[in-house]
Amino acid sequence: MSAVVTEESVPARTPVHDGPDRRGVRAVLALARFEARKLLLGLPVLIAFAAYVAWIVWRTRTSWDGSPALQDVDRATQSTPMLVGLAVLLCAARAVIRSERHGTEPHFSVLVLQPWSRTAAHALSVVPAALLTALCVAGQFTWEALKPGAVGHGSPAELAVGPLTVLAFGALGVLLGRLVRSALAAPLLVVVLLFTFVLGTGPSEESGLSWLVPVVSVTGPDTLPSDLLGRPAAWHALYLAGTALCVAFLAVAVAGGRGILVRAGLALSLAAAVTGGVLQAGGVTPSPELTAARERASVRPELTCSEHGRSRYCAFPEWAPRTGTWAGVVDRVQAVAGGSAHDQPLVVRQRIDARSGLGTDSAIPPSTEPHRVTVGTAWGGNRVPEFSSAVAAVLVAGTEAAGSELCDGRMVTVMWLSLSWQDDPMDALRRVRLDDSVTGSAIVLSPTNPLSMTEGQTDVVRRLLEEPPAGTGARVKEHWAELTAPGVTTARVAELLGVAGPGKADSCED
Repeated sequence: MSAVVTEESVPARTPVHDGPDRRGVRAVLALARFEARKLLLGLPVLIAFAAYVAWIVWRTRTSWDGSPALQDVDRATQSTPMLVGLAVLLCAARAVIRSERHGTEPHFSVLVLQPWSRTAAHALSVVPAALLTALCVAGQFTWEALKPGAVGHGSPAELAVGPLTVLAFGALGVLLGRLVRSALAAPLLVVVLLFTFVLGTGPSEESGLSWLVPVVSVTGPDTLPSDLLGRPAAWHALYLAGTALCVAFLAVAVAGGRGILVRAGLALSLAAAVTGGVLQAGGVTPSPELTAARERASVRPELTCSEHGRSRYCAFPEWAPRTGTWAGVVDRVQAVAGGSAHDQPLVVRQRIDARSGLGTDSAIPPSTEPHRVTVGTAWGGNRVPEFSSAVAAVLVAGTEAAGSELCDGRMVTVMWLSLSWQDDPMDALRRVRLDDSVTGSAIVLSPTNPLSMTEGQTDVVRRLLEEPPAGTGARVKEHWAELTAPGVTTARVAELLGVAGPGKADSCED
């Protein structure tokens, strides 16, 4: 038996218009869900997210010594998502050309979806990866914000950079798959972007062109108050969002999308990208208002002051919660001091030099005012013995300026006051010295000008730290006047405190 199929017996295909309808939208969303699941389960994306989460856990446990400033934390979330973005780019590009690689492209002609609709589904499939990145960023930032020593304020625009980078890279992968129907194109582009954005030298903030890359994460030795950063973060987020959408709409247009929504979306996203790019470039140069604010913060800062015990502590408003921690260090140093230093009221003031902006290392001159101690914006780790050494130097010498010029045996007293009460005094001695040593001469770090220890002073301090602190503490209080007298030799200090003196006189005592 045979049948003759005539033209009239074949059902006419419903024409597919270049525009959305209810059935087409449902089909696009269904394909987007399928592709998103396949993309997230792709081996490169799984490895990238596993490495990303492992990096967050490994880094955040000890980052900033438990005392982060959140205006630094938000920028620290930006670089690593680029690795996730590269993996998403690779998988998205491979997904677009999958039908050609497997020889199934002709079968799509019987479906309701046109090539441009399928491209739109691929572009939507990268959104869950960006949302998962946003979840990781939020987790990292929340972890830091919940640390007891956290201060400052984060920027939502800075936090958005990581997810938007993943979104832009994923859209670029979709466009690449439509432009170059080769399986080698995506890996080659990933290698180029890897060396350019991840392994290459990061851009600076000095040029507006530097902000055309996804991440401009500039850090410096000192944290600035959040209102003095001057980064065009909001415009950069707009630029990234506009770029991601523009690339996605361009991929749809390349695949044949000519509908009004595609054209309007392409025009609006391009306008957003150009607007963000132009305005972020203009925001690189500090405004007169920002320059004036940085000058005031450096020369005549408006600080919030509070009393803790006998002393007064003044800090920038974002650091006000940390004054109690500073007071704890001051109290511990004064508890082992003798004479009038035991009860001497101090003024602890936070000082910065913000005139050169973020990413610069500016020295802060020591104060010449009596009983005034400088503290910086960083805390935890090495910053604790550095601050305690500054406190001890002021108690012994009277001012920071005089303390930075100590060369005689009083330096032994300063270092014992600074270190003897700490949990691991010998480790604190190592961390406060520039070369991380416990022998020989060395520079002792401080919030302002550094101090200096000779080889003989180091030997005596090390012997004192090996002795029970109670016995040495009693001798310090008993002989305080002589221990802090200008010109006292290191050998005499060692004799008063009951330990062996240096093998030879220090050069500054000859």
